[in-house]
Amino acid sequence: MTVKETGTRTLEQHVDALDWTQINTDLDAFGVARTGPLLDAPTCQSLTKTYENDAIFRSHVVMRRHGFGEGEYKYFSYPLPSPIEQLRQTVYPKLVPIANKWMVAMDKPHRYPNTLGAFLTACHQAGQRRPTPLLLKYQTGDYNCLHQDIYGEQVFPIQLAILLSEPGTEFEGGDFVLTEQRPRMQSRAEVVPLTRGEGVLFAVSERPKQGTRGIYRVKMRHGVSRVRHGRRYTTGIIFHDAA
Repeated sequence: MTVKETGTRTLEQHVDALDWTQINTDLDAFGVARTGPLLDAPTCQSLTKTYENDAIFRSHVVMRRHGFGEGEYKYFSYPLPSPIEQLRQTVYPKLVPIANKWMVAMDKPHRYPNTLGAFLTACHQAGQRRPTPLLLKYQTGDYNCLHQDIYGEQVFPIQLAILLSEPGTEFEGGDFVLTEQRPRMQSRAEVVPLTRGEGVLFAVSERPKQGTRGIYRVKMRHGVSRVRHGRRYTTGIIFHDAA
């Protein structure tokens, strides 16, 4: 499966053309940023159809069995579908500067290499060899509890999710939800509406936040609110592999 975006731009060129200054500003300020359109409708539909092809997935998770919510998802096997692999490879280096800035701000020693290949080598050396990009399916009444996607010692602090279904036509409800747990304060919630093909970048587990007495860490969790009607598909692109 190959991807071309509007006109003759490749997916890589499309990623390059995103407003990365605004994305970085939003990630710093809120721990979450909308990307604008990433995938066109035919690519979204093609990815959605792959859900029934078990040969390309390594595992199938029914959320209810684990207390994760209602709905299900499947983790892709390697090699990943072309648009997923392209996005993983091209978005990662755009996020490295802010990821490393966060590590410095939170006084953490870890620093991330400039390429995804180098980072995955570190994951594999740590015993994290299983791919983590996934495809999620929600139907009427389904939801995803607030959680963090951490699969081992190696964790890239930002991840990407892309809505593959058309809101208002194919489903209603099912909004992306993010919560921020602040020290000695009540948690703050943010709802992020998305259009089909649009991505949302967000903090995996924690991020730095400027306070009146300096920088402190806030814990982040994400989930999906109840789908009131229809069927909703999303792809999640996590940059670290799993143990």
